[in-house]
Amino acid sequence: MGKPVTPVSEVVIMGPLAPFAPRFRAALADAGYAPLSTVPQLRLMAHLSRWLDARALTPGDLTAEQVAAYLRDRRSGHSQMHSRRALAPLLGVLASEGALPAEPSAAPESATDRLLAAFEQYLRSERGLAASTTAAYVARTRRFLAGLPAGRTVEAITARDVTAAVLAESATRSVGAAQYFVAAVRAFLRFGHLEGLLTHNLSGAALPITGRRRSTLPQGLDASAVRALLLACDRRERVGRRDYALLLVLVRLGLRASEAAGLTLDDIDWRAGEIVVHGKGRRLDRLPLPADVGAAIATYLRQGRPATERREVFLRAVAPLGPLSRGSVSLAVRRASRRAGLPPIGAHRLRHTLACAMVGAGVPLPTIGGVLRHRSLVSTATYARVDIEALRRLARPWPAGTLG
Repeated sequence: MGKPVTPVSEVVIMGPLAPFAPRFRAALADAGYAPLSTVPQLRLMAHLSRWLDARALTPGDLTAEQVAAYLRDRRSGHSQMHSRRALAPLLGVLASEGALPAEPSAAPESATDRLLAAFEQYLRSERGLAASTTAAYVARTRRFLAGLPAGRTVEAITARDVTAAVLAESATRSVGAAQYFVAAVRAFLRFGHLEGLLTHNLSGAALPITGRRRSTLPQGLDASAVRALLLACDRRERVGRRDYALLLVLVRLGLRASEAAGLTLDDIDWRAGEIVVHGKGRRLDRLPLPADVGAAIATYLRQGRPATERREVFLRAVAPLGPLSRGSVSLAVRRASRRAGLPPIGAHRLRHTLACAMVGAGVPLPTIGGVLRHRSLVSTATYARVDIEALRRLARPWPAGTLG
């Protein structure tokens, strides 16, 4: 009796992509794809190879325009695997093998491009901002520069120009988006002044934008909600073990979502019982690793984390293997809150939970600021307002007498 035929072995690659099939299969396996989950990828490769063969094309003809043409044709007959994202693993292998055409020469940089490149370097090296924040600042600054009056150079920017840009932004976008725009413009104007492009520091002309909030008090979870959140992680499953360890890291150590996502195996000192946190502005802090957090991480590493050479602690549970992003961390918290029957909860809410719990336990504000790794005590002071009963004792009696 012959060896059973599997769906994987049934996929035959013919045509111009056939020589790359073994390398593609190996790349999928390295990325954590299970045998059956490679089938759609291999079928996509076979389809693209037939498409190229029918047009007498080779992988060297797969320009961006040809890829777009192929995806348009595929959408007409297939309901799945018809996006650039679906094709990315195959294109990545072809690129690594040198089979794709060379990228066209980039167009000469404009003065604005060069200026924004210098601004980006300043944000990364001098301000220590994360790549995502830097990209957002640069994009908003590009919009600010594009909206300047015709013929206006950076050296000629006035306070009136800045005010007009902020007003225009606030008129068409949400309060949060406008506030982000103001922060980016301020950073750029400070950069321009430091570089000598602007005679005066015009950052003050980007006036702050405020919006109504239902409450300005930090909102933490009570103990019962935290228990429900943790119990919502099914620790019999690999993903449940990961999410349980992730939630404990957030609620017991007060890490930001980006800090939890960036945590690596090298950051954990098991013997000393400490953990290194890579915070804002390239700041490094060592925090004690609580026993329950360490046990949860160890269980996930032994029984839940995929076998891979990657050093990040928290990884995606499905292929392609890779670290969780900041957004993935927040999504894991929201999913757990939904399973627990709680309102949607973001990752930062767990950071507030730790701070509010410390305030309730009478922990001094400087100690709380140290745990949360605030650069200024002003950031920590907002939690002083959480203890309403303590604030009542500070309230002065209303003056005697009648009004008016």
